[in-house]
Amino acid sequence: MASAGFKKWIIVITTVSAAILELIDTSIVNVGITQMAGNLGVTIEDISWVVTAYAIANVIIIPMTGFLQNYFGRKTYYIGSIILFTIASYFCGIADNLWTLVAFRFLQGIGGGALLSTSQGIMYDAFPPSQRAIASALFGMGIVMGPTLGPTLGGYIIDNYHWSWMFFINVPIGILAVFLCSTFIDKQPSEYSIDRSTIKIDQIGILLLAVGVGSLQYVLERGEADDWFDDRAILYLTIVAIISIPLFLWWELKTKSPVMDLRVVKNRNLAVGSVLVFIIGYGLFTSILLFPLFAQRIVGYTATKTGNILIPGGAVALIMFPVVGRSMAAGVSPRIFAILGYLAFILFCYMMSNLNADASERDFTWALLVRGAGLAMINAPLINQSISTLKPSELPTGIAFTNMVRQLGGAFGVAITNTYIAQRSAVHRNDLVSNLQPGDALTTDRLNAMAQSLASRGMNAFDSVTAAYRNMDALISKQALMVSYLDTFRLAGLFFVVTLPLLFLMQNKKMDPAAAKAAADAAH
Repeated sequence: MASAGFKKWIIVITTVSAAILELIDTSIVNVGITQMAGNLGVTIEDISWVVTAYAIANVIIIPMTGFLQNYFGRKTYYIGSIILFTIASYFCGIADNLWTLVAFRFLQGIGGGALLSTSQGIMYDAFPPSQRAIASALFGMGIVMGPTLGPTLGGYIIDNYHWSWMFFINVPIGILAVFLCSTFIDKQPSEYSIDRSTIKIDQIGILLLAVGVGSLQYVLERGEADDWFDDRAILYLTIVAIISIPLFLWWELKTKSPVMDLRVVKNRNLAVGSVLVFIIGYGLFTSILLFPLFAQRIVGYTATKTGNILIPGGAVALIMFPVVGRSMAAGVSPRIFAILGYLAFILFCYMMSNLNADASERDFTWALLVRGAGLAMINAPLINQSISTLKPSELPTGIAFTNMVRQLGGAFGVAITNTYIAQRSAVHRNDLVSNLQPGDALTTDRLNAMAQSLASRGMNAFDSVTAAYRNMDALISKQALMVSYLDTFRLAGLFFVVTLPLLFLMQNKKMDPAAAKAAADAAH
């Protein structure tokens, strides 16, 4: 029989690995979109459904995790989620058409949605109260690796193997995790005698939540690609979201057994904190979307190099996370760290907004180091403050709400980023073209130089002139795109500047150990 110490560390490895899998899969496919589209014979807009399906599934299942744990038992629900995630990963890897891949990606998101909060709850139970600060630090350090490893690992796979290995790598890890969970994780006493006949299922609430939030996530994810309200699906689902979400709010406040008790949002700290968490989700998703686009499409980096540049920033977050945790435990106000984290994100956006096509690897690294420091200082402290004034019985709902809001903030970030880039790129292109006047000496000289260069390689005179104009057009488009990326970083920074004062509206209360544990759970 395994010793208590050995068992404890097996649980640590298992739960952290499962949680990292979920985080890696939120970003790993981003760097493989182009290869996947080409292999499956679809457009970039169509293949983005692979990202959209996972995000929709996540945002639907996250707020229901607490209810599902109570209904099925935590261990059963956890193992079932890992099995679903693993099987869906395998079928994603062997998918030979887009919609099969999208369907299993959705199921993967349903399974993955349980892995974060449930993982940390299981790991905390493996440690005595006196060692739970160590558990929080270990889990935090591991989870910070997920967003860093995703693009890095995805880039390496795309540059060296087939895209399907982005999904196949989950299979052996998932199988091992199921075996270890079954062997070493104990059920809680309450899990042995669950009387499901006494648990009322809020079917109407679950339906309204799934339809309303799922529709909203779809609209945010697909709006720009599908021309927003010119597309009937976007228009109809916007109407569905506008109707379903208020109905969900009304029903949850009215029913006696809500799937998500939204009365807690009346708490000032949670209400204000949710706005700030929404902005954090926006900033996190926007930055992880914009940087690879800038590095690959403007500077010309490979997927592997783009991923490698993210590593130092992730390492800084990895080192700082336990420092922040110990400092808060020692009495340092979470608000101080939240303010510093906010300022770090503002500085990161400013640094990125001043780069250009000649940016060096060092320029990106410094900006991403600042971002990594901001990540370490803002997540746990902000959620700590958001739920610090809730009653113990209100913590699960408060945590679920902040997690859902953060996910929606990310979806909003992707939507506004894609739309803003498209609009600003068109504006900048028109501005650049308007400066190219017929007969302008500089323009003529540039075109002549391009044509002569092409002619020297064997192209005839007519074709070389035509190609020179095409090359000039491509340069203009690239320049317009680059400036639109810089504008988008400025816009992200502006969101942080405008919402920074809200931090001072939150009550600065020290949390009891139970609430602090729950805040740490939610921060990842």
